[in-house]
Amino acid sequence: MHPVSVDSPTRSPGLRTVVRTAGALALPSALLLLLVTVSWQPLMSLDGDIARTTHRWAVEERGVTQVFRILTDWVWDPLTMRVIAAIAVVWLVWRQSARMLALWVAATCALGTLLQQGMKAAVGRERPVWPDPVDSAHYAAFPSGHAMTATVVCGLVLWLLHLYGAGRALWRTAVTVSVVSVVGVGLSRIWLGVHWASDVLGGWLLGALMVVLAMWSYEKWHGAWRS
Repeated sequence: MHPVSVDSPTRSPGLRTVVRTAGALALPSALLLLLVTVSWQPLMSLDGDIARTTHRWAVEERGVTQVFRILTDWVWDPLTMRVIAAIAVVWLVWRQSARMLALWVAATCALGTLLQQGMKAAVGRERPVWPDPVDSAHYAAFPSGHAMTATVVCGLVLWLLHLYGAGRALWRTAVTVSVVSVVGVGLSRIWLGVHWASDVLGGWLLGALMVVLAMWSYEKWHGAWRS
């Protein structure tokens, strides 16, 4: 039985749905970026309240904190996520001969990294500072690189599984793992006191937007190529 070529996907997402989703993600992403940039006081106050509460829990619950440190440093680390993306790229090239799609996946991951680093430098938001920190992190805070990278990679993997018509069991497992990873890494960054809640929300929104734009651009290119 020959493998299905992704150049002729079995179940391609509807282009209109993708475009609408991109619009729905772009608006809150831009609004959140604006509010963080101008240091909108209600958002800053909410971030501070959440950070102080979760930091108190992190100091008191050392066992949970250690688990979160292991997960965020090894399981959900951006490097781990990029390795998963690299495996997907290799699989597309060597097993499916889908070189263009492999390039799309690699380019999306690379652009996501450039975008998050560029925004960190441009916004220059300070991370939370504690007299008794439970963890540390470098570079500026907004957006969360861990949250954004996990969202991009997990979203791309789910997209590829959708294109190839993954079986029900595999699909449900992948969705569950992806949701746990994306939500979990975001919560871990807040719990460990290295990100404000809005940093994580920004990472989730921008990561999802990157995935949707990758799907949209590939559908546009693929449709033009077939016509």
